[in-house]
Amino acid sequence: FAEFDDAANLLAANPDATTISIDEPSDIPKTKHGRLQQPGREEDDELLGTDDSDKTELLAGQKKSAPFWTFEYYQTFFDVDTYQVLDRIKGSVFPVPGKNFVRLYIRSNPDLYGPFWICATLVFAIAVSGNLSNFLIHLGKPTYHYVPEFRKVSIAATTIYAYAWLVPLALWGFLMWRNSKVMNIVSYSFMEIVCVYGYSLFIYIPTAILWIIPQRVVRWVLVVFSLCLSGSVLVMTFWPAVRDDNRRIALATVATIVLLHALLAVGCLAYFFDAPELDFPAPIIPVHNGTIITKVQ
Repeated sequence: FAEFDDAANLLAANPDATTISIDEPSDIPKTKHGRLQQPGREEDDELLGTDDSDKTELLAGQKKSAPFWTFEYYQTFFDVDTYQVLDRIKGSVFPVPGKNFVRLYIRSNPDLYGPFWICATLVFAIAVSGNLSNFLIHLGKPTYHYVPEFRKVSIAATTIYAYAWLVPLALWGFLMWRNSKVMNIVSYSFMEIVCVYGYSLFIYIPTAILWIIPQRVVRWVLVVFSLCLSGSVLVMTFWPAVRDDNRRIALATVATIVLLHALLAVGCLAYFFDAPELDFPAPIIPVHNGTIITKVQ
């Protein structure tokens, strides 16, 4: 308290001396971000994750400091537990209107574990269900001999994994290109887009199993229902990112995303399940007296 005594002595000797009060740092008014928030932008920022997600991306960048050619770099994308994967699967099957899938489930820790195994399971579900469906359709025909079509596994694997990687790559490049032209465009990372597409394909696994039902109407009802669920996840995820772009470009982008998603579902149904039936020749039954009888089906 020696400083206070000296100050009191100085004031007693010179009453006209000026005093300076130093406030606590907590009393200093705090300012917010420099840019002004436009009306209605708070909801967009919440959907896109432009506030807290920046800090999350910085922390994620510190975690993934290993070079991309090392095993440690890719190990981080498989660092998820069962509860996280199940939670993301539930979010893709039961989309919540107005909620962004990336911000709610992916941005904190994008993974490749779920998308990889979802695609692998979908490949075998489509191939096995397609073979079983073909067997049930021709069951009971005396001229039909069941032969497993193992080539359907490779065709399904090529189609599913090409879609799950090439389409996100093209979309990521497009968002990066538009981000260089329009400042308000928010570009997701490539792993985030791959993660969204991978989890959006989960609904097709039970759908492919139900496609075994030999009723074409039931199959098309199932594919429309699955397309609406998985497509809504993609629309609610990527529409807030392109809505500030040119109106036509934004609508064309979302329409292209939905169209490619629909082509995948319809193509798998048409090729693996609704393939045209083969016209088997009528069997020829020889008779001992030399005449040949053709059996009419």
